[in-house]
Order: sequence, then C-alpha cells, then structure tokens
Amino acid sequence: MAPPLPARRQPGRADRQPQRRPTWGGFPLLFTDHGLGLAAVGLLKGLYPILWGLGQIPTGHLADRIGRKPLVIYGMLVQTVGFVLALALLERPLLAGLLSAVFLGLGTAMVHPDLIASISDHAHPTWRTNALGTYRFWRDIGYAADALVAGILTDALGLTAAVLTAASGFLAARWITEHTKD
Repeated sequence: MAPPLPARRQPGRADRQPQRRPTWGGFPLLFTDHGLGLAAVGLLKGLYPILWGLGQIPTGHLADRIGRKPLVIYGMLVQTVGFVLALALLERPLLAGLLSAVFLGLGTAMVHPDLIASISDHAHPTWRTNALGTYRFWRDIGYAADALVAGILTDALGLTAAVLTAASGFLAARWITEHTKD
C-alpha cells in the first residue's frame, strides 16, 4: 500500500489536467479544427470552470459524509468520460464540447476539493501547512511538465493522443486511503 500523502500526488496532478492540456490549448484547437467559432469555444471554455466551481459546494459536503476516496475515484471516471465524449462525438463538435465540458466540470468538482481535504485529514495540525504546500507544489508543477508533454505528444502522435493521456491519474487513485478518525 502506498503512503497516504504521496499517493495523492498523481491523482492531484491528473485532476488539474483538464485545465492544462485539453481546455487551455487542446480543446480550443480540436474544436476549431472541427468547425466551431470563437464564441462557441468561449462558451465551452466558460462552462467547465463554472460547473467545477459551483459543483465543489455539494461535493465537498458529500465527501465529509461518505469519504474522500469514492468521490476521487468516481470523479476521475467522470472526467475520463468527458475526454472520451470530446473525441467520440466530434462529428457534432458543439455537442461534443458541451458534454465534455459538463463531464469534466462535474468530475473536477468531485475530485479537486476532496484531494486537498484528504491531505488535511492525514496531516497532523503541526505540519499540515507544510503538507498542503508540498502537495500543491507537486500537483501544480504539472502545469509546466504537462504543457511540455502535451506539445511533444501533439507533434509526435497528434492532438487526439495528447487529449487521451489526460486521464492518467485514474489508475493512481486506487492508492488513496481513507482517513479513519482516531
């Protein structure tokens, strides 16, 4: 079994991938290549963070009731469905973009607050700020690393391959442990 704090790093990095790879660069290119205009791409770009932001309110409350791990795992599964829908429905790019934005936004709302809360659950109050800072550093360093990986993959294998790799953290989520109250 992996240690509780390092086990959250890859899911945390993967949770941020919807912002890094697809929605910042990949999805606008993908959907404009399939005929969407600037206004439609702007709608898709705005829908994802609205759903993510508003969705954190009920999902954070739910995680306090049922535990962090189920929401992290199912949230990553929902994000994965969003990536698949974006590619599977490209014959109708607006529908593909809307559905992917909805699934990515809701999935991120399920994952994001629970990973941060799980760090707090496992960290003693005397070192909790250091644990959160370390977690956020390793999670957020992925912005630069994922931009490089996405560019290399897009050049080598095409945009579709780069979008598909954004679901990598789902496998790592199995190492997350629940915190039991002492």
